[in-house]
Amino acid sequence: MQLMPVSLAYFLEVARTGAVTEAAQNLRVAPSAVSRQIAKLESGIGVALFVRHPRGMTLTDAGSRLLAHARRSEAESSALVTELRTGSGAEVRNVTVACSEGFARRLVPHAMAVFRQDHPDVTFRLDRVPHQEATRRVAEGVADIAVTYAMAPRHDVRVECSVVVPMAAVVPPGHPLAGRERAGLAELCEYPLALPPAGTTHRDLFDIGVHMEGLTARPALVCDALAPKYEFVRSRGGIALVGDLGDLRSDPVAEGFAYVRLDHPVFRHREAQVQTMLGRRLPWAATQFTTLLVSLLHPSGPQD
Repeated sequence: MQLMPVSLAYFLEVARTGAVTEAAQNLRVAPSAVSRQIAKLESGIGVALFVRHPRGMTLTDAGSRLLAHARRSEAESSALVTELRTGSGAEVRNVTVACSEGFARRLVPHAMAVFRQDHPDVTFRLDRVPHQEATRRVAEGVADIAVTYAMAPRHDVRVECSVVVPMAAVVPPGHPLAGRERAGLAELCEYPLALPPAGTTHRDLFDIGVHMEGLTARPALVCDALAPKYEFVRSRGGIALVGDLGDLRSDPVAEGFAYVRLDHPVFRHREAQVQTMLGRRLPWAATQFTTLLVSLLHPSGPQD
C-alpha cells in the first residue's frame, strides 16, 4: 500500500530506473502519466529534478536531495503500514540487516542470537551481499542496518560506528606461522595463498601492500566466498586472509585452523562500519539492535 503522494512515488521510480518508460512499466501506468507527475512536481517545487538525455534521465542536485527525502518517506511509510496491520504500535519487531560475508559468518548472527534472548518476538532478516550493495540497501531503505567495510568517508548514509579491523592470516594447526602473535606480508608471501578476487577491499589493500614492499604473492586459490577458503586452509592447501572479527579468540583445535595477526599499515585504511539511513527514525527494535552491533564492533566492547 502506497502512502506517499503519487508524484513523489513516480519521481522515486524514475530516479531508480533512470527512464520514464521503464518506470511506467514498473508502475503499470502510461509513460505520459509519469511524465505529467514529474512535470507537476518540478513546477510545484520550482526547480528541475532531472537532466533529460536522449537515452535516459539523471538527477540534478535538487533531485538528489529530494531522492534522499523520498527514500526516507518510503521506508517510514512501509514501517507504519506494518505497525497498523499488526497492531504493534511503535514497536516494529522485524529488522533487516545487510552485511558483507565476513560479518555474516559470525558477528552479526551472534548479535542476533544475543538480542533475541531478551527480545524473542523480534524477527531478523539477514542479507549477505557485497560491501557496496549493503550500503546501497540502507541508503535506499531496503535494509534497516548495514554492517560492512568502507575505505572512504560515507556521505549517503549515517555511520553509527567506524572501527579499523585488523587483518589476520588463517593457518592450519602445526603450520610454521601457527602460534605466532603477528606476521608480516613477506612471511605470508612465502606460502600458497587463498585470496578474494580483485575489487574486494582487503584484496585491493593486500595488493597495494605487496607492491609497496616489492613482494611477489602466490595465489593458489582465488575465491569470493569464505567457506571454500577456510576448507582450503583446513585441508592444508595454503593460508588465507580474513578480517579479525573476534575469530582470534576461537579454539584452533576445534575449528581446524589458527589465526595470526597481519602486521602492515596499509590495512588501516579499511574500516568496519555500522550504517543506517540518513535522517530516518528507525523502529525501536532496529535502534536497539544497532546499539548492540556498535558495542560489539567498538574496540572497548567484546569482539566475539
